[in-house]
Amino acid sequence: MAARAIVVLSLILALVAIASGGASAQLSSGFYSRSCPGMLKAVRSALHPAIARERRVGASIVRLFFHDCFVQGCDASLLLDDAPGLRGEKNATPNKNSARGFEVIDAVKAAVEGCCPGVVSCADILAIAAEESVVFLGGPSWEVKMGRRDSTTASFNGAENNIPPPTSGLANLTSLFAAQGLSQKDMVALSGAHTIGLARCTNFRDHIYNDTNIDAGFARSRQSGCPRATGSGDNNLAPLDLQTPTVFENDYYKNLVQKRGLLHSDQELFNGGAADTLVREYVGSQSAFFKDFVEGMIKMGDITPLTGSNGQIRMNCRRVN
Repeated sequence: MAARAIVVLSLILALVAIASGGASAQLSSGFYSRSCPGMLKAVRSALHPAIARERRVGASIVRLFFHDCFVQGCDASLLLDDAPGLRGEKNATPNKNSARGFEVIDAVKAAVEGCCPGVVSCADILAIAAEESVVFLGGPSWEVKMGRRDSTTASFNGAENNIPPPTSGLANLTSLFAAQGLSQKDMVALSGAHTIGLARCTNFRDHIYNDTNIDAGFARSRQSGCPRATGSGDNNLAPLDLQTPTVFENDYYKNLVQKRGLLHSDQELFNGGAADTLVREYVGSQSAFFKDFVEGMIKMGDITPLTGSNGQIRMNCRRVN
């Protein structure tokens, strides 16, 4: 009886392990090596020219991946347009008039479909496009795990509540990342994606006019393009990285120690709190930042993927089959 009980207990533990980690365990960097060996070449054929034309779009695609993974996991739910019976995520506050690059993902999907139709998911296309964008702009590379499938649902409420707003303090940032299984270290490293890209005035207005943890000269320079009055110049843009907004490196952290973070949430990473030490480390070592960023991106890509027979392989990333 004792031996039988041990066997039963072992089976239960194995089932628990499969339930908790089985989905991400089914992902692998060689997932399409036989079913679509030309996938990466097809992705690059559409993606690289798009970034070459407008380098900002590389940052936009990285942001799409982040906003997708924080809502229902990395399942391409963000790419779905609103449709009868389906309220998408594109018009949620963090995405409306802000999330961009969808047309580039459409072009990448079309290129991959031309190579191997009905094989590669939109979720995987977004994951590999994010990595390729980082590399194209000078950042680190990593082996992207694939095998995700696409959702047939979206979550407007999830997009409203799960994605950290630019007004977040350190505690809220840490909590929202922890809810996705990501540590404070992951959060600080992944925030380094703000070394590329632009932000709208409406997202940094309060910081440059009302916060005190900001360099006065920097605040004045940003105010010149972002009027104080709400509704005036809301969509005016400014670089998240003051020095090199189209190059992926560690200048973002150098800005923070000089109190030149564009968003309130940026400057919260260096404001006398628990994240200060890590910011200083990344200032002193770009390789340390790159290493931790890669680890964070891989972990984020593992957030509750749909695998096996779950979900579907969308033919068009904007709508359910």
